[in-house]
Amino acid sequence: MKAPSIGRAFSVLALLGCVIWWGARVSSGHPAEPKGTFPAPSLDATLAARPAKETAVFAGGCFWGVQAVFQHVKGVARATSGYAGGSVENPYYELVSSGSTGHAESVQVIYDPSQITYGKLLMIFFSVAHDPTQKNRQGPDIGTQYRSAVFYASDEQKKIAEAYIAQINAAKVYDRAIATQLVPYSAFYQAEDYHQDYLAKHPDNAYIQYNDLPKLERLKHSYPEIYR
Repeated sequence: MKAPSIGRAFSVLALLGCVIWWGARVSSGHPAEPKGTFPAPSLDATLAARPAKETAVFAGGCFWGVQAVFQHVKGVARATSGYAGGSVENPYYELVSSGSTGHAESVQVIYDPSQITYGKLLMIFFSVAHDPTQKNRQGPDIGTQYRSAVFYASDEQKKIAEAYIAQINAAKVYDRAIATQLVPYSAFYQAEDYHQDYLAKHPDNAYIQYNDLPKLERLKHSYPEIYR
């Protein structure tokens, strides 16, 4: 008759262990908060004289929240969730999630350079869209597929991003150094349809409410002039 009690005790201990493990995992990845006003880039492109389309690609953890942030930025025509930075053509979610392809969950941002500059997009990326001080993770999501990265598509984008990362580090905006990789853009693969517009379609999802909706609130509060 004692065996069931022992079994229940082991079950309770196992459950408690899982809860403690998960809590430690989440707390260790708690996003860093920038101190004071986030600096505008000292080196930036000038606004174009005419409407056009340019591309920026960013990786900042789970693409659901990053996509949603840029979808709410004036001057952004389209933000698409996908995969960049890997060595396998036409990757799919389960494969990327294994961490074996080298891809990062990324967002391709198509923007009008007559309305918003590349430097301003970087400012939003580093201050609102994710925590750039976390290496190979964002919050509860761990692995190289959740790394922070800027995929530059031109020498100008590279120079602006390099200068801005150095500027943020020098200003000690965060308590930790920027962990964002700066790498050349090679290819972007659009993610599956069910990943697109995920926040807009699932606002009641617990992950979205805890991790991503606060990003939109920070965007609205910090940059009301470009929030839409």
